Amino acid sequence: MTAPPTADPEGLARAYYDALDAGDYERLRGLLDPDFVQRRPDRTFEGRDRFVAFMRDERPMTDTTHAVDAVYPKGPGVAVRGRLLDADGDELFAFVDVFDVADGRLAALETYV
Repeated sequence: MTAPPTADPEGLARAYYDALDAGDYERLRGLLDPDFVQRRPDRTFEGRDRFVAFMRDERPMTDTTHAVDAVYPKGPGVAVRGRLLDADGDELFAFVDVFDVADGRLAALETYV
């Protein structure tokens, strides 16, 4: 498993989007705590392996890019405001992600769209 590139919350959040956008699921897996949980309006993913499997094999669109507009790194975690863009660069939706960080890994993610 690839070790996280940094224990810095902002660096972890940026590495998360970079790995996801590049389709580097092994790197993504290395950034997440084994008990990682993502909560979003339409569903909840419990466990790092379940989350990575969804992102790799089940999400409806994989040719997307996360445009990070602002990072708010102060606090026990980090919040990110951005937009999800399709392959043509058109905005699909805006989001706010709030990450919990523990022991140098992303432990939880609350997504608001």
